[in-house]
Amino acid sequence: MTTSKTAVIVLAAGLGTRMKSKLAKVLHPLAGRPMIAHLMATIDGLDPEDVCVVVGGFMDSISDVVSPFPTAVQSDRLGTAHAVLAARDSIGDFDGDVLVLYGDTPLITPDTLEAMLDARHSDLDPAVVVLGFTPEDAGEYGRLIVGEDGALNAIVEARDATDDQRQVDLCNSGVMAIDGKVMWSLLDRVGNDNAKGEYYLTDIIGLACADGRNCCVVEGEPDELIGINSRIELAEAEAILQDRLRFQAMENGVTLIDPTTVFLSHDTKLGVDVSIGPNVFFGPGVSIGDGATINAFCHIEGARVLPKASIGPFARLRPGTTVSEGARVGNFVEIKNAMLEPGAKVSHLTYIGDAHIGEGANIGAGTITCNYDGYFKSKTIIGKGAFIGSNTALIAPVTIGDGAVVGAGSTICKDVDGDALAVTRARHQQIDGWAKINRKRKAAEKAKKKKD
Repeated sequence: MTTSKTAVIVLAAGLGTRMKSKLAKVLHPLAGRPMIAHLMATIDGLDPEDVCVVVGGFMDSISDVVSPFPTAVQSDRLGTAHAVLAARDSIGDFDGDVLVLYGDTPLITPDTLEAMLDARHSDLDPAVVVLGFTPEDAGEYGRLIVGEDGALNAIVEARDATDDQRQVDLCNSGVMAIDGKVMWSLLDRVGNDNAKGEYYLTDIIGLACADGRNCCVVEGEPDELIGINSRIELAEAEAILQDRLRFQAMENGVTLIDPTTVFLSHDTKLGVDVSIGPNVFFGPGVSIGDGATINAFCHIEGARVLPKASIGPFARLRPGTTVSEGARVGNFVEIKNAMLEPGAKVSHLTYIGDAHIGEGANIGAGTITCNYDGYFKSKTIIGKGAFIGSNTALIAPVTIGDGAVVGAGSTICKDVDGDALAVTRARHQQIDGWAKINRKRKAAEKAKKKKD
């Protein structure tokens, strides 16, 4: 690993017209956060001296996402070399290594970037290190022409390549590590004498070679170099990233019963001996404690599940929820902004919102905390060891005391004292023989209608 100073320039000014979206291309999410945020996290791990993100005009939304890293504006989109030059005032003269990365290539790994920086300080002393890869279909990628000595001689665009050059399967990713002492000199000499009239970053290879400097290639994995320019490529990148996250989870001691059906967020925290069933989705802000069980078909976001708790199947935990140690949330239960203390049970067919459920409390099927009156949210407090009967409506704000029992079918709008019984259903009445008489009367009415 090199100890040289490093600066990073991220190119993110592309319009992304193929995304067919009002959202800037690099802000489309992967695993719950904008794709460029993944790249910025990788960059931050390198501890660079300087970073500049090059954006287009009227792209303040990108600047907000990459903050506190500074941005520079490429007002006119005149090619990749022109985009790098837009960062000149921010980076200034720099005598270390400069990485040029792309905001729409967010899956590049720290190991690959470290390998490029190491190559910059190899015996070859290259002015430019280009990151190459070998795709299944080289297609329209630029080809990297490497000499017998391993030096990079040229980057040839596919449309300009000869038949022999098109047989080369080592392709250009666009990512580079450049000697900062010569970078601006090389870029200042890039011309735009080409079909598009643009200034291409790839031209600095020829210029460096003409100056007597070497260039070289480091090869990366195709999966980490996927460029995202369409919704289809976005989905491909999501699949790659999800596989990485699943693999890491299992490596860290998590059981995924059917890994390909579990979707993780970039910040999902999973403890050891966690078991996750099929078809589970984790949104941002989730942590799952050691030994917890997440059963099939659960949706969890912004929630904490503490050790040895059990969730689902078919449960939804929304932001602000904490399920404490040993607590149980069963099927078809939705919980939002609520605390379940240790050992509490909400087993089925229940909505708990803006509530505090005490230790060991048992919430019966069909219970609803009525937390919203159309204008304000109010809180329900259920005490330790309380028992809430099935099909109960708790009209917040309301407190059920420790050890209290609420009878099934009740609507509770007043506080219930500890160890008390609260029941609001109507008194049972029975009229003997009424059902038999009613059946005869209805049958006679039906027969009369048919006759008429």
